[in-house]
Parts: sequence; structure tokens; C-alpha cells
Amino acid sequence: MKFIKEILGRLFALWAIIVFTVTLIIFLIPFLLFTWHLPDPKKSFRFVAQARIWMGVFLPLIGCPLRVRGRENFAPGENYVVVCNHNSFMDVPISSPSIPGGNKTIAKIEMAKIPLFGLIYRTGSVLVDRKSDKSRKDSFQHMKKVLGMGLHMCIYPEGTRNKTDQPLKTFHDGAFRLAIDTGKAVIPGIIFNTRGVLPASKPFFLMPHPLQIHFLKPIPVEWNDTVDTLKNRVHEVMAAYYLANKK
Repeated sequence: MKFIKEILGRLFALWAIIVFTVTLIIFLIPFLLFTWHLPDPKKSFRFVAQARIWMGVFLPLIGCPLRVRGRENFAPGENYVVVCNHNSFMDVPISSPSIPGGNKTIAKIEMAKIPLFGLIYRTGSVLVDRKSDKSRKDSFQHMKKVLGMGLHMCIYPEGTRNKTDQPLKTFHDGAFRLAIDTGKAVIPGIIFNTRGVLPASKPFFLMPHPLQIHFLKPIPVEWNDTVDTLKNRVHEVMAAYYLANKK
């Protein structure tokens, strides 16, 4: 049975690559014609709207329909620092299109070098070279500008994919320093099932399964908050919710 699952996982991965490539080429047509030339924030609002349609086609075709809960927690006219758990490469195409309105994600710069896909990746992301102190500092200022334009900023505070048996890894400071510096509330986004669909431990494997992302109520920055107090408060809320709802 395990052998059959391994074979099916490779076949599903191949199918997903084919579907992704075809839908990417189709998506590029309206993106290049109507979005690429626009300035931000209009560019990001339109890009996310198009990406939402793209993922709405792609995910069901690979057997991973997405259910989103908690969009009502995004108040009209407000923007937030959205923090999501990170178990898989599948998390980014789930989280960004699911966030109501325009947004950008923090992402590593290496992916922007991929032909064609790199154009889209750059548009939806604040790029950072984790090996460069200057790049990390510049990306923080860029994220502040993103929030200043009225866009949401989506960050994965665990930094890298969680390969442990814990619900969440320890959080890095950046997202919470950003929230404190800008006064923006934090909205937790809890992603379910991507670890099983696209495991970090298997390089060419995909197992179809319904996916979910739940956005929780905003966690405001209190007057006496430090980076550590805000970070710990958000971590506790996210870990507790994940454990209570993971089944």
C-alpha cells in the first residue's frame, strides 16, 4: 500500500506541474496586458484579484479545493500584518489569494529568478536575500511602505517550513516589530493540510487533499507591547487554535 501511495504521489506531482504550467501561461496573458505596467498599490490589488481566479482553477484541478474561513475579520478600509504558519511550498499560493484585498508576501529572492514565474513572484512579494543583512533591513523598510500604501503584508514568522512535530516553530521578530512600528493589528492565518499535500521531506510528491485557511480575529498592538510580548501572544493563539482544529 505504501508503495502504491509513493507511485501515486509522483503521478499527482507530475499532473500538478502540467496544470500549473498551463494555467500560468494563461494567467500571464491578462497579467502582462492589464497589470504589469501599473503602479502600486493598484498593481497589487489587480494582481491578487487575478491570482484568486487562477488559484480558484488550479487548486481544484489538482484535487486540493480550498476553503477559507474568517474573511469577515478583515474590517473594510483597514489593513493588517497577516501572519501564517508555514508547513509547505503550498502555503504561499493559498494564503495570498485568500486574503481580502491587495497584499504582498515576504519571499526569498531566489525564486524570482525562475523564467516567467519570476515576473509574477516579484509582483506579489517583498523579496529578501536571507544571507544579506542589508537585504533584510531594506525588506523591512519595503514592508512598511507596503502597509503605508493600504496593502496587507503577509509574513511567515517561523521563517522556514516547519519540519518538526510541533504545531509551530519559534517565531522570528520581524512581523511583530513591523506591527509595533506601524501600529497595525496582527491577523493570524492558520493553514491546514498542506504538509500532507506537499511534504517538505519529499522533493517530488503531491497527494491531493482539501485545504483550509482560517483567519482569526485581529490582535491589536497594546500600548505597552514589546516585540516579545506581542510575538508570544500571537504564538499562543495560533498554536492553541491549530491544535484544537487540526482534525
